[in-house]
Amino acid sequence: MYHGRFKGTHYEAGYKWGELLYKNSNIISNKHTFVITEERRKFANECLPIYEKYYPEILEEIKGIADGQKDSYENLYTFLLSMYCFEFDNHCTCIALKDDQNIILGRNSDFLVELEKLYMNCLYKLDNVYSFNGNTTAFVEMEDGINEHGLAIGLTFIYPEVIRVGFNAGILVRYLLEKCKTTNEVIEKLRDIPIASQQTLTIADSTGNIVVVECNSEYIEVIKPSEVDGFVVAANEFNSPKMKKYNNYDIDDWRAEERYSVAYNSLKENSHHFSIELVKDILSGKYGFMCQYDRKTNADTVWSVIYDVKNRKIYRIEGNPSRKKFQEDRRLRFN
Repeated sequence: MYHGRFKGTHYEAGYKWGELLYKNSNIISNKHTFVITEERRKFANECLPIYEKYYPEILEEIKGIADGQKDSYENLYTFLLSMYCFEFDNHCTCIALKDDQNIILGRNSDFLVELEKLYMNCLYKLDNVYSFNGNTTAFVEMEDGINEHGLAIGLTFIYPEVIRVGFNAGILVRYLLEKCKTTNEVIEKLRDIPIASQQTLTIADSTGNIVVVECNSEYIEVIKPSEVDGFVVAANEFNSPKMKKYNNYDIDDWRAEERYSVAYNSLKENSHHFSIELVKDILSGKYGFMCQYDRKTNADTVWSVIYDVKNRKIYRIEGNPSRKKFQEDRRLRFN
């Protein structure tokens, strides 16, 4: 896992990172994963005015990376702004729980083994936005993270049955970490911003407000924990009655329904025994299938992270949690 630190303005942070890669002969557009089609170019250009209105800083960062790489800004924003809308390789599981002693969000990121050395942990401290620690299989965009105010967010991706111009999943997570302090603020932003892709967002804040938001370009559904259970779960499918019609059951979702059931049933059975250790055990597969992939198929859990929101702590494994141990990351300064 590559570790990056970003500070200054969004443009400065992007430029310094793009230039660093360039000086080490690492050209982003030369990677085989850097795919641009006319369909994606058209879509990204249609999305551009939305980002200019709601999140111009992210475009400045992308421009900075392109300038540092001495490469095309249009090609880079085409690649990034159209991500999550034309492919479906990302898989993951999120859980969030709370009781009198705990507020915790945990996430496994399941992705392609061949790219695991390119995945990033990022520490962002940029001007005029909230600082955060996050993880991503790409760059610029985030898939999970926690910010300086103790707001934690985890993404699970849903195959794009419907898309419209708007924010994609990864930039959505990044935006919310930089702009919001609480779960309620996140929900307000989601109702205001045009959304392009399909995803769930598992959210926990320092007050113990935990939810799963199932959303796409047509609907936003907020799922709250029951008063009895005190937890929420998400995998790579919608579960609310309104959103189920947007699931595609013909694709390989890496056993999403099974992962969801294992996480849900494990938390249900241990609802009076919540702890960091319980979350570790669930994510590492001790209660059933969660991360036990056959790496020969090019699939694996490539990182696992636990955000202890109550105690302002971060624990992460760079690899599969059934084989490695969680390590605490103390670099983010919380308010």
